[in-house]
Amino acid sequence: MKYFTAFIMLLGLFACNWQKDSQRSNEYQVSDLLKVPPSFPKVEFPKDNQFSTLRWELGKKLFYEKRLSIDNSISCASCHKPSLAFSDSIAFSRGAQDSIGIRNAPSLANVAYHPYFMREGGVPTLEMQVLVPIQEKNEFHHNIVNIADSLKGDSLYQQMSRQAYGRNLDPFVITRAISTFERTFISGNSPYDQYSSKKDSSAFLEIEKKGMELFFSSKTNCANCHSGFNFTDYSFKNNGLDSSYKDLGKMKLTGKEEDRALFKVPSLRNVELTAPYMHDGRFNSLDEVIDHYNRGGVAHPHRSEKIQPLNLKEEERKALIAFLESLTDRDFANDDRWKN
Repeated sequence: MKYFTAFIMLLGLFACNWQKDSQRSNEYQVSDLLKVPPSFPKVEFPKDNQFSTLRWELGKKLFYEKRLSIDNSISCASCHKPSLAFSDSIAFSRGAQDSIGIRNAPSLANVAYHPYFMREGGVPTLEMQVLVPIQEKNEFHHNIVNIADSLKGDSLYQQMSRQAYGRNLDPFVITRAISTFERTFISGNSPYDQYSSKKDSSAFLEIEKKGMELFFSSKTNCANCHSGFNFTDYSFKNNGLDSSYKDLGKMKLTGKEEDRALFKVPSLRNVELTAPYMHDGRFNSLDEVIDHYNRGGVAHPHRSEKIQPLNLKEEERKALIAFLESLTDRDFANDDRWKN
């Protein structure tokens, strides 16, 4: 009995300490948690989910919560690892009940700026996207209502929820809190950024400059799709991976034949950390990726007309890869904000 009493006292002390810490953290400036580079657009939060440090803290706790999965085996962070720019290191991540995913887990860096979500673009908001892995049988294989019910008995979650949203923990709170945390995954301090925005010439090697020139040139046309501050135009393209596809791509959403095997163009930020590549994780290195584009891909009825053989020389290949690696924001990948 005395051990049980001591345990309850310890839980109470933890809750009290968290409340004191949360009161202090709520006095932090937004910029402590939401670090947006001057060259980046402002991060917009929905009217029903404005940013606060308390919501961020609750979202972070939920991001690492394994009880979101049906067998308490995985969390969001299991497939979106901070050290890998919130991506995974294997082609298909392992889900609950030892299932295997059907698509490569994309990076969540700068996900706040995406106009839609999933590789076929079928989810319009980050709050709604949170529900997708929860209900997918190859991922969490769970139900958001049941998750909320199972966490109702957790007094710490209830306290955090009431302080952050003024209500008990429920599906609304879970989806809003996680998306609040994810919107702070802003990555924009790579050597490329230091060179292009901060005019720090020491941050860029000569080979990286040559690769940058090649990337933005008409010879490669890389920037036609991988454009803007986030190195994507968010369009849907077929890049000639196969002559036929098991994954329908955008057609899965629209049912239209012209959308077969079209996938959202991914951001290239932190691409050095996010291998393996493509929607099915088939390429293990940037060298393999460049080799694919150098050949011009495989013939497909919907292959983008922009995919043409590049005919790069070996020194050009090395320069292009060096530039892609210069998009790596190591401060972001190693940021203490993400530590569980």
